[in-house]
Amino acid sequence: MTVVEVKGTFKLVCLGCRVNQYEIQSYRDQLNFLGYREITDPEVPCDLCIVNTCAVTGSAESSGRHAIRQICRQNPNAFLVVTGCLGEADKEFFKSLERQCLLVSNKEKHQLMEKIFPSIHDLPEFRIRSFEGKSRAFIKVQDGCNSFCSYCIIPYLRGRSRSRPIQEILEEISGLVSQGYREVVIAGINVGDYQDEGKSLAHLIRQVDEIEGIERIRISSIDPEDVQEDLRDILLLGKHTCHSSHLVLQSGSNAILKRMNRKYSRSDFLDCVDALRSVDPKYAFTTDVIVGFPGETDQDFEDTLRIIEDVGFIKIHIFPFSPRERTKAYTFSSQLPQSVINERKKYLAEVAKEVARKETAQRIGETLSVLVERIDEGIAYGHSPYFDMVGFPADPNVAVNTLIDVCIEAIEEDTLKGKRV
Repeated sequence: MTVVEVKGTFKLVCLGCRVNQYEIQSYRDQLNFLGYREITDPEVPCDLCIVNTCAVTGSAESSGRHAIRQICRQNPNAFLVVTGCLGEADKEFFKSLERQCLLVSNKEKHQLMEKIFPSIHDLPEFRIRSFEGKSRAFIKVQDGCNSFCSYCIIPYLRGRSRSRPIQEILEEISGLVSQGYREVVIAGINVGDYQDEGKSLAHLIRQVDEIEGIERIRISSIDPEDVQEDLRDILLLGKHTCHSSHLVLQSGSNAILKRMNRKYSRSDFLDCVDALRSVDPKYAFTTDVIVGFPGETDQDFEDTLRIIEDVGFIKIHIFPFSPRERTKAYTFSSQLPQSVINERKKYLAEVAKEVARKETAQRIGETLSVLVERIDEGIAYGHSPYFDMVGFPADPNVAVNTLIDVCIEAIEEDTLKGKRV
């Protein structure tokens, strides 16, 4: 492929999930290849702006609209391109924008450059070659969702589940590892749906685990019903798979899980946790929880609090229920007052913080391998295989993207502190 001599500047804005992060990095790589230069200073205008949006909640939609208005003000003469879920969810906003805008649908994201540069016939592929400024690379393996949870608009915006070919994924990861990336995160809208010619997510991870030079493998998130024996085995016994999972809970109440159209019960979730911890008692979990779902009683909320304490999550993303048009939950009666939702969110956050601190404090006295992600004022920060954030004094030999053994001595806020071994 010949580098096309195109001069110009660009800005990228990314909102939302790790799949969006993967996509925005793909656009960055493509534009760099075309000779464009990225502008990161908000005060300096550019020629091309690309915004990748999210609409999973009403708040995410609002953030997207704000970001687009802001980038329009800061870059009055730029060619504006918007993609992502907001473009699917709120087309009226773009009609009222009073600004020419190229709107690229989710189904056409991989063709975004072709739409910007229709006269260039030798454009670089839509795949990542680097993950700028990061020690770990997110790899999009799947898009869309077939689950249709009663609260979720994503299947309507992203479409049905579809997966990338295994060979294409392996080539992409091999290229990143050869550039020095030590950790990859297997990402998708619903990763557990992954299928390529009958080959499952477990098969894909086994193949990734064999790539020479790779150090760590994670899955961005997974539902408990998708952690069957074959996937559990590779998560636990893989040479490079990290013993931590973002295992999606949403609620600890069976009644609420049923109304959400989730495919598991409270006991199913706990069985999944127990199965992973039966091999490694230290196996760590993060999760998502929705508070204030329609009909959520005090007892339902109490059930959620109890399962959080029982599992000992080291991090919880808490989402107040956000009614989304086109979803089943939008029509549910017994919507909770916003004051109750806010109160429950605040209380759950306090419980989650204490649970996480108690769980991570058990690492004190252990030696953990830390992948350095940044160094601030002489302190190196990075994650352990269990996804603990660890900070330690950086000597001159410590650099970003190196693996360092650290003896944990204390915990401050949500960060473990220690010294290099």
